[in-house]
Amino acid sequence: MTEFVDEWPVWAVFGAFWVIAMLRSNGTYWAGRGLRAGGAHTRMASHLDRPAVVRTEGLVDRWGAPVVALSFLTVGVQTLINAAAGALRMPLPHYVPATAVGSLLWATLYTSVGAALWQAITGGAWWWLLVIAAAVAIVAVSTRVLSRAAVRRPGPTP
Repeated sequence: MTEFVDEWPVWAVFGAFWVIAMLRSNGTYWAGRGLRAGGAHTRMASHLDRPAVVRTEGLVDRWGAPVVALSFLTVGVQTLINAAAGALRMPLPHYVPATAVGSLLWATLYTSVGAALWQAITGGAWWWLLVIAAAVAIVAVSTRVLSRAAVRRPGPTP
């Protein structure tokens, strides 16, 4: 990554980050849409047309675009918001401009502050990517093992 940031012109790094953000956010949106469509063929179908869900879809239609755009300034929440926008069927004419603006914000942040912070923390060493990947894998496996153990553990008897 450091070669990418160090050797490419700033406009190319910015453009690559914008494309990455657009692909990721739209992929997440369509995954949410697919889950919603799939849910319509399950026992959950009766819950998807409840008045509360219909009201929420109206709120997302009206106020979702600014929320989607600003979610790109957060860490971790943006994926949930993009998936929710898809699952709640946010109209594409509202979603696409919002995610384009959000991707511009994300690309700006990562091209400037993110690249400088990465360089300051790692000193440009590539092996930090392996350390971060290992840490993420350890957390993911530990979370899965602990959640399975919690499910198997019997609860208190009345």
